Amino acid sequence: MSSSRARQTSSSEGGSPKLDADQKKRKRMISNRDSARRSRQRKQQHVDDLIKQSAQLQSENTQIAMRVDLCSQHYLKVESENTVLRNEVMELTEKLRSLNSVLQFVEDFSGMELEKPEIPDPLLKPWQLPCPGHPIMASANMFQF
Repeated sequence: MSSSRARQTSSSEGGSPKLDADQKKRKRMISNRDSARRSRQRKQQHVDDLIKQSAQLQSENTQIAMRVDLCSQHYLKVESENTVLRNEVMELTEKLRSLNSVLQFVEDFSGMELEKPEIPDPLLKPWQLPCPGHPIMASANMFQF
């Protein structure tokens, strides 16, 4: 045993209070250093976890944004097609009215009763009539692929 260690051992056994206080102080310092190191490690682990979570959320956000964009494009395409179809229905309904008036004219002058196509009734079959563009309210789950 070295002489300083021998003194510490002998002093701790029977020892002076100053050496005991120094040993306690050293132990406390070592314990505090270990605790601070563990605290820094926990903090670094937490930061690393948050960085991973942030990257994952950004990736999910990008995927969701792409799906929203795809759904928006699909909606615009369908809305455009609906507009074309509404316009066609209006044109065809007007042609049908015009033909019916011609048939009525022929009926009035010839005395023959002709069969005229029926113009759709808006109350019975509203889907057959032209209608102005109404905004379509979409939900988040409307376009699930």
